[in-house]
Amino acid sequence: MPETIEDIILDQDKRGMLALRPHLPPDFCRQAGQFALDNSGENSGEDAGESAGESSGPTLIATGFYVLMAGRPETDGPPGAIAIGRALQALGRRVIYVTDHCSAPLLRALDAGAAVWEFPALDAAASRRYAAAMLARLRPALLISIERCGRNAAGAYLNMRGRDISANTAGVDYLFDGAVPSIGIGDGGNEIGMGNLAAVIPSVPSLPDSPAVSTVDRLVIASVSNWGGYGLAAALSQLAGRNLLPSIAAETELIHRMIAAGAVDGTTGAAVPTVDDFSAAENGAILTRLHRLVDGG
Repeated sequence: MPETIEDIILDQDKRGMLALRPHLPPDFCRQAGQFALDNSGENSGEDAGESAGESSGPTLIATGFYVLMAGRPETDGPPGAIAIGRALQALGRRVIYVTDHCSAPLLRALDAGAAVWEFPALDAAASRRYAAAMLARLRPALLISIERCGRNAAGAYLNMRGRDISANTAGVDYLFDGAVPSIGIGDGGNEIGMGNLAAVIPSVPSLPDSPAVSTVDRLVIASVSNWGGYGLAAALSQLAGRNLLPSIAAETELIHRMIAAGAVDGTTGAAVPTVDDFSAAENGAILTRLHRLVDGG
């Protein structure tokens, strides 16, 4: 059988995400892509497709993960967020990136023209109130999260090693507690959206015993969250009938620019142009396969 988007983004699985695949629809990326088109707000003519949501609000894309060992943001997340954001913008949607003080400068450095909303570091009650006020003000049509830590059942934000990073993680996940349509992308069990599979994740030895509890309407899993972002962009491409994926050269350059802007690899803490210890060439190989699939072979 020909490979699918899901096959590609779950290749070279190092963390046990493949064990979660049977608990999601076989075409979870395509379903998430259609959900995004159905709920991502205003359109601008024929390029926006036939099924934009009724709301005219923006799509909010949350990302940014603090690396405790380095005290810096990681290279996984923002590239995938930008890939999704640019795909949606090409289809006429308005996009706002949401992050915190740690990753906001990084996102602004990567895309100087992007709208970036910095969610403040507050306690749980204040974060809940801030999220409600932010939603009331922006009235988003859709929320997307990619590689953004979500709180566990105890209210703590934990990294992949189970270390508490709550002091450096703003409560962006409170945005996802309401009724706004939502998509979550993750690769480890501690991200926003993984609450969909919270009953299953602890049964996988390599995944967290105390996963994130925030749920979403559509969940995308991947070996690397950026790859999940590319997978969603590929699904949008297929549905829109045009290739919306970033080029391999542009994405390789973006990862190098992240390092120059202060990011590090999330698994090693090293300031090198890798993502979850995958090289730029390995990252490019995933994108190459997605381009080939979108372009029909």
